[in-house]
Amino acid sequence: LPPTWSLATQLFLGVIKMPETGRFRFSIDRGGTFTDVYAECPDGKVRVMKLLSEDPVNYPDAPREAIRRILEELGAPLLPDQPLDSSRIEWIRMGTTVATNALLERKGEGMALVITKGFKHLLHIGNQSRPSIFDLKVEMPETLYESVVEADERVVLCQETCQLNLEGPVVTGTTGEKLHVWRSLDREQLRRDLQPVLDSGVKSLAVVLMHSYTFPDHEEAVGELAGEMGFTHVSLSSHVMPMVRIVPRGFTACADAYLTPCIQRYVHGFASGFKDPESLRVLFMQSDGGLTPMEKFIGSHAILSGPAGGVVAYAITTCHQDDSSTSPVIGFDMGGTSTDVSRYDGEYEHVFESTTAGVSIQAPQLDINTVAAGGGSMLFFRSGMFVVGPESAGANPGPACYCKGGPLTVTDANLYLGRLLPEYFPKIFGPNEDEPLNKKATMEAFERLTEEVNTFLREQDGLSNQQLEMTCCEVAMGFIRVANETMCRPIRALTQGKGYDTARHALACFGGAGGQHACAIARSLGMSTVFIHRYSGILSAYGLALADVVHEAQEPCAKAYCADAFAYLDERIDALTEQCVSQLMEQGFQRSEIETTPFLHLRYDRTDCALMCTSEPSGNEGEGPTCSHGDFEKAFTLRYKREFGFTIPARTIIVDDIRVRGTARACSHKPTAVTKATQPPRVEMVTPCYFEDGSHDTNVYLLDEMTFGHSVEGPSIIIDKHSTILVEPGCRASITQYGDVRIQVGQGGPNQIGTELDTIQLSIFSHRFMSTAEQMGRVLQRTAISTNIKERLDFSCALFGPDGGLVANAPHIPVHLGAMQEAVQYQLRFLGDDIKEGDVILSNHPSAGGSHLPDLTVITPVFYPGRDKAVFFVASRGHHADIGGITPGSMPPTSKYLWEEGMCVKTFKLVENSIFQEEGVTELLNAPGKYPGSSGTRNLHDNLSDLRAQVAANQKGITLVRELIDAYGMEVVMAYMGHIQENAELAVREMLKEIADKTKAQTGQTVLEAEDRMDDGTLIKLRIEISEEGSAFCDFTGTGPQVAGNCNAPRAVTLSALIYCLRCMVGHDVPLNQGCLNPVTVVIPVGCLLDPSDTAAVVGGNVLTCQRIVDVVFHAFSTCAASQGCMNNITFGDETVGYYETVAGGGGAGPGWHGRSGVHSHMTNTRITDPEILERRYPAVLLCFHLR
Repeated sequence: LPPTWSLATQLFLGVIKMPETGRFRFSIDRGGTFTDVYAECPDGKVRVMKLLSEDPVNYPDAPREAIRRILEELGAPLLPDQPLDSSRIEWIRMGTTVATNALLERKGEGMALVITKGFKHLLHIGNQSRPSIFDLKVEMPETLYESVVEADERVVLCQETCQLNLEGPVVTGTTGEKLHVWRSLDREQLRRDLQPVLDSGVKSLAVVLMHSYTFPDHEEAVGELAGEMGFTHVSLSSHVMPMVRIVPRGFTACADAYLTPCIQRYVHGFASGFKDPESLRVLFMQSDGGLTPMEKFIGSHAILSGPAGGVVAYAITTCHQDDSSTSPVIGFDMGGTSTDVSRYDGEYEHVFESTTAGVSIQAPQLDINTVAAGGGSMLFFRSGMFVVGPESAGANPGPACYCKGGPLTVTDANLYLGRLLPEYFPKIFGPNEDEPLNKKATMEAFERLTEEVNTFLREQDGLSNQQLEMTCCEVAMGFIRVANETMCRPIRALTQGKGYDTARHALACFGGAGGQHACAIARSLGMSTVFIHRYSGILSAYGLALADVVHEAQEPCAKAYCADAFAYLDERIDALTEQCVSQLMEQGFQRSEIETTPFLHLRYDRTDCALMCTSEPSGNEGEGPTCSHGDFEKAFTLRYKREFGFTIPARTIIVDDIRVRGTARACSHKPTAVTKATQPPRVEMVTPCYFEDGSHDTNVYLLDEMTFGHSVEGPSIIIDKHSTILVEPGCRASITQYGDVRIQVGQGGPNQIGTELDTIQLSIFSHRFMSTAEQMGRVLQRTAISTNIKERLDFSCALFGPDGGLVANAPHIPVHLGAMQEAVQYQLRFLGDDIKEGDVILSNHPSAGGSHLPDLTVITPVFYPGRDKAVFFVASRGHHADIGGITPGSMPPTSKYLWEEGMCVKTFKLVENSIFQEEGVTELLNAPGKYPGSSGTRNLHDNLSDLRAQVAANQKGITLVRELIDAYGMEVVMAYMGHIQENAELAVREMLKEIADKTKAQTGQTVLEAEDRMDDGTLIKLRIEISEEGSAFCDFTGTGPQVAGNCNAPRAVTLSALIYCLRCMVGHDVPLNQGCLNPVTVVIPVGCLLDPSDTAAVVGGNVLTCQRIVDVVFHAFSTCAASQGCMNNITFGDETVGYYETVAGGGGAGPGWHGRSGVHSHMTNTRITDPEILERRYPAVLLCFHLR
């Protein structure tokens, strides 16, 4: 057998067969809206059912009701409240969104947090980044805990160079690390502090103490005390997930304390409806795609319990339809409010930290990416652009066609175009849930929206003769195309962003809405095959029947991966393996039915990017010693090279965690072959259906009447009980031997797009340009080596036009965005025709569009065959931890001259004639050492590695731009570059017009003024004159002169602040580009604080003054209250180590919202180093970290 075939795959294909038991097997997926059931009956038949998850009038519990109905069909009648006979049931397998919904809706168990003294607000602050950089109303998810108790205890990692003379005993942690017990746990004080919490009714507790991943003793003492006092549930972070990093470990423990009691109540309530519940075998799906007994099912492992079953199902059924099928698969699960995408290529892709509802969870989870676009996504026409989502109509009121007064949605667009047929839907809509889909309501809503679109088109100068008015069908089709492009973006990120070719994948489609979009999405991505399982409407339930039972054991480690550690690693792997085998055998499995796989969580020393790796076979001649369980180093370096494009041969590899995954085959399952067709499929009806090239008469087929060998050409509609499949023109759908649908996707005709403005194409190009910048960012993060870029995400990527004007940027660091445009335009002025193909330019000087010196900008021209000059530019800007200067970190608080802050470069060809100029850039990085009291770069290796990563990111952008030109033609792409900039200009002009009207009504004039002073008294003054046509004259005259210190802000930074403010004030999602500044004229006096001389120190201007500029702009417009006004940069180090951090302050209140403390505001949004990583990596102890 192929080595990648899992036990479940072998069972699915009938390679392994198990004896019949003559009892029922139920696989149930309890979703938020529907409960799906797949049941295998004793007579060999399969029963499929779908119920409302909540219907208290008719039944108390949907899964139990489904079991009752199916048992009743094959036996005596059963009363709804009669306990069910568990002896007739072999097993029940369940996936549930109970935990996810409780987390999303914040309806979990009331709980409290116990945390090390000094860190009361640690989880409130989290990683300090805000979710949306242009949303001034910073909406952070509420914390899960109701109260916090600080435990007076502290342990500190021992360091050889420590000079603090720490007192207290030294202990050895489970990882082998040595720790000082600085303060033992004060149990009596903790008891006094916990008593009021218990008295308030809170019975669930999460305990999170510093360094408990390796020293759990204090946490265990807290747990013992809490149990004595009467707390009914205690989640110790060291037991729930003993991994380093207190913030995600703390979130995980809180999620466990918040969710596990809810799950336990649900599980006990479910089991209580059966006779002899102790004999009932119930298994729950975990987030990692494995089953576990209900008594071991906990909250932190339940977040993806629902969608995990679908991933298991498509992985098994799609990849192994026949022995020759080796294509990797993209899972595409389109629901009502969102779409989940995932990838399978012979093994499940897991992540070990993810964020759900604002809570970071440290636990093995399937790598499922979610985009806020589904059938219920709302449709908007804003400033000339078609916009889909992210707002959703939800289940109530739902889409317009649901008869509850809801908005237009993607579902309505499909209905209007004839892709959904109301006569095949149940009558469950309307206020009384007894009406059919209301197409009339949808048609009326589209007529109103189409008139809005045509009114806009008529008002645009010069467009009346270029573009005919749009029909309702064209408008609806436009929204479908935009929705499809929205859903393509996460698929590109999952494939191209990780170095995979999207076109090599098959698209496995499931979920109620996916079948209507699958062909178009596959075609857009270059995929040739779409696979839709016959149970696609209940695929998550079906996947439960195929899944393995899993038990995992994991423990932390801190050893270097070397020969001295192999014996220890082997011993711990053996111990964890025995633990997994023992747990699975207790569930009734034989040893021969159990497989175990060891993993090591490995990373290079002084990096944070760890990979969970299985081993490669060892023992090849010429190779060094390895663990007896295989060569983990080889596996790590191979995967690191594939994912990040490089390795670090001289760097020590550290083992962060040891993990063993045990799997046991739990069932035998073989799909039932369907009979072969002897005649063509029956056409149910013919209906008009609208596609990109117009309306087509479309045959409608019923999937229940189709069998193996049937094939239909597009356009066709195939209707199933739970979904509708649209086979587009140029595609062919065929039925496989197991009754599934396989669609061969044709490439379609050439794109017939002109250069004139098409509002639909405007939205699509906006997505494509933005996707280019986003994928550049993913390549940069993936290939960079430094903590600043790879973990703190202190970088930005963007796309520019041939004039250097910003076209699109990914939502990275705001202070970079406007400034990068100035940097590109400087190079165009300075180098002119000397910019050639094969050149890459490096710059960081403030007068050349730089922000501050550590932000190195790498600019690459995009040439296209047949063109003499660059047609686009791509650029990436990343913060380098050190580039020399008078202090480590190149952020000196006392600098007075630019040279004191490190390497200064106006222009340098980092790559010339396609050759990386390592010698030249090394000389530049060492040049600051020529000045007295200054040093060259203190980390040359990381500088060079990150610069190469920036070059690679730019190269990715070049590839994507060229692909776009290949697909649409140069003239079309260039035209839409201009259209998108004009659209951003239009949005800003509309906003300025509104402000002008409001200001004139209140004051009788359209002049706004504001001023503020720096701490040294230097004035920042702004006067804004707004015309009624929507233009603004922004004058900073009166601003104080440049200062002797380093709070001078380069002109590019001032423009960045202004463009950021304008984008925020627009209030909805428009592309951030040069167009935002087109309506604005800016005057900044030369030599003032905001446009200093070439030699002025600027490091503080980029991180402090820029925030004050934003506050002044928002003050002038009366937008919101001031922020804290600084990025709070902290740096320390010596010749051996350097630390750099920005610490969150807070954002100001505004009309309708409160301010928020402990979060980054405005011009920055970097993540913060976890306290445990800080103390592990640097010679420092963090005494406290909390809000004032």
